[in-house]
Amino acid sequence: MLKVKATVRLLLAVIILHVGTEVPAQKSKSRQPEIYYPGQGNDWKHLKPEEAGFDPAKLKAAIEYGISVETKNPRDMEVNHYRTFGKEPFGDGIGPFKPRGDATGMILKGGYIIAEWGDPWRVDMTHSVTKSFLSTVVGIAVDKGMIASVSDTVWRYVPPVLPYMPVETGNKADQMGQSDWITPFETPHNRTITWDHLLRQTSDWEGTLWGKPEWADRPDPKPDQWMNRPRQKPGAVFEYNDVRVNVMALAALTVWRRPLPQVLKENIMDPIGASNTWRWYGYENSFVIIDGQIMQSVSGGGHWGGGLIISARDMARFGLLTQRNGKWKDRQLISENWVKMARTPTPAEPTYGFMNWFLNTDKKLYPSAPASAFVHIGNGSNIIYVDPEHDLVVVARWISTDGIDGFIGKVLEARKE
Repeated sequence: MLKVKATVRLLLAVIILHVGTEVPAQKSKSRQPEIYYPGQGNDWKHLKPEEAGFDPAKLKAAIEYGISVETKNPRDMEVNHYRTFGKEPFGDGIGPFKPRGDATGMILKGGYIIAEWGDPWRVDMTHSVTKSFLSTVVGIAVDKGMIASVSDTVWRYVPPVLPYMPVETGNKADQMGQSDWITPFETPHNRTITWDHLLRQTSDWEGTLWGKPEWADRPDPKPDQWMNRPRQKPGAVFEYNDVRVNVMALAALTVWRRPLPQVLKENIMDPIGASNTWRWYGYENSFVIIDGQIMQSVSGGGHWGGGLIISARDMARFGLLTQRNGKWKDRQLISENWVKMARTPTPAEPTYGFMNWFLNTDKKLYPSAPASAFVHIGNGSNIIYVDPEHDLVVVARWISTDGIDGFIGKVLEARKE
């Protein structure tokens, strides 16, 4: 009997202990709305403008305005080149040009397509929007530790580069004494240039690459200054210069030891579900030999031809990636820290981050947009407008520079929120 009573007391103690320590059932939390990402290729959901919080009539009027301010420049990009940059010293085109299509664009709200116009599948030159893809490839190298810090001087990462040149006919003795190498960071000034200086276009790099002297890009109106002006300390002065952009592309190629289009495809374009129609080109004379392989060093834009050719749809995917701070679904393709640095104003030019992230600092760039917005911009104009505050991505192709702010303003005015 005593044994039975002891057993009962033990069971009661266990039950009391269990009840006293039981964790209360958690109250059901309200489910967070799922963040939408488009699938591969055609797998991209649409919303009607009113479903996305837009007035359909006002949005239609905004798009019609954007089309009405299409650039008046020639559609033949080669002809356009020789009417503009081709007039500069050493301005001959050395990369491929492609005639452009109609004014085209897309508007994304929350990742969903709410409007498209023109031919969003057409592959066209995107000019200096290419720079945003180039700087992203550098960013991935930083994220992977291949570049320890953007504050590192670049010359430590770039050995002498051997250009690929088919065997020339003629007397080999005529080439005696000529260097076999490209050494872009060997001058005392160039040795002080960091990755950050190149990314922010404040390096004042000196030299010639692919037959283009740096002074010949957007040359000083005073010819006496072309080759004789004193160098600026890196970081002190902003100067938009495509020769220096191409120097960074070559430096990145030596770090990766792989063609940069392959790096971009593997690390960015395939994961975000881009099409297989985009391509990235350099120049007819920008081939080098690395690890026994012939590789083309790509350009950062279409200044002398080349650069990225891409559809508006693939541009929109990249814009969505940058709006989502480098994350695509469950993968952080670009680190949040890199995106933060890319969006940090350059002291010498506060509306510029890393190439080619144009910032709306103090609403100086586009007064109609919030100061937090940023834009990937290329000649044409080609733009990827990114607006985290309103969860918007807008692609507009072949819009006049003067019409961009008005267009963005009308898109924002179409919101009913």
